[in-house]
Amino acid sequence: MQSREMEHAMNKQAWTIQQVAEFLNVNPRTVYRLVQAGKLPGFKVAGSWRFLEEDIREWVNEQKQQVPPTRHRNRKSK
Repeated sequence: MQSREMEHAMNKQAWTIQQVAEFLNVNPRTVYRLVQAGKLPGFKVAGSWRFLEEDIREWVNEQKQQVPPTRHRNRKSK
């Protein structure tokens, strides 16, 4: 990694499970389950999960791509 890239990376602060949960508006246990299952990008530091904001935002965008368009059924009134 070049020094400029390393300096940029070092200026990024890693998020905790709680911070990711607040960002996603879910329970921290949900974040823990997702990262344990390998579905959410994260890494461990001294036994604690950490996340980069950039990775979480990218993951959210990927999830939005996977959601099928909403289909409305034509329901007849009785």
